[in-house]
Amino acid sequence: MKTSSRVLLAIDTATRSIGLALYDGIQVINQSVWTSDDYHTVELAPAIEEAFKKSSIDHGDLGAIAVASGPGSFTGLRIGIALAKGLALVQQKPIIGVPTLDTLALAQPIFDYPMLAILRAGRGRLAVSRYQVENNQWESSNRLEVFTPTELLETITNKTYLCGELTKEEQELFTARNPHIILATPARSLRNPAFLAEIAWKRWMNGNVDNAADISPTYLHYNVPIPG
Repeated sequence: MKTSSRVLLAIDTATRSIGLALYDGIQVINQSVWTSDDYHTVELAPAIEEAFKKSSIDHGDLGAIAVASGPGSFTGLRIGIALAKGLALVQQKPIIGVPTLDTLALAQPIFDYPMLAILRAGRGRLAVSRYQVENNQWESSNRLEVFTPTELLETITNKTYLCGELTKEEQELFTARNPHIILATPARSLRNPAFLAEIAWKRWMNGNVDNAADISPTYLHYNVPIPG
């Protein structure tokens, strides 16, 4: 496959769901998503090599690296960000850190009511970021909160759209007990690395890139709300 010399690699290891994408601004050249049982260290680098190989892309074609910067788990974020930083520094390429839930938000339809984007926070809790539509796109409140499913349910008093990582039991709880809640489909609840790539590509083209040394992960904590 003939590709542009400017290819962006997107990496999302924020949770057990890992995503990779190769993107050139015109097409998604390659993408993969899989669930890892905390084997990020041994799985990530080989998966990236396989993506380059399957796409017939040389490392010299790599123009920039994007990485999910959190919220997320300590192990997942640490591994993904470390690898992304290493590639950026060794190959002297730009790096772009993207908030994890912005990737999820970009995949959602536009509504005239609020959205909650959700990640699993461990210990039966959910990490939640609230979004509103501004200028025909979802904009984050820049505040991350952690709830049990029951606590979250009690905060929703108006029509609200939920997307992200919910178990079958949580979905049934929300829809049975709160008629205001609309759930995203399973496909829209998956963090698609192609959307991470699109966010990062736009920033890269606008010259809005990060210093590798300045990218720091936003870890999930379980006892108090976390300001964004």
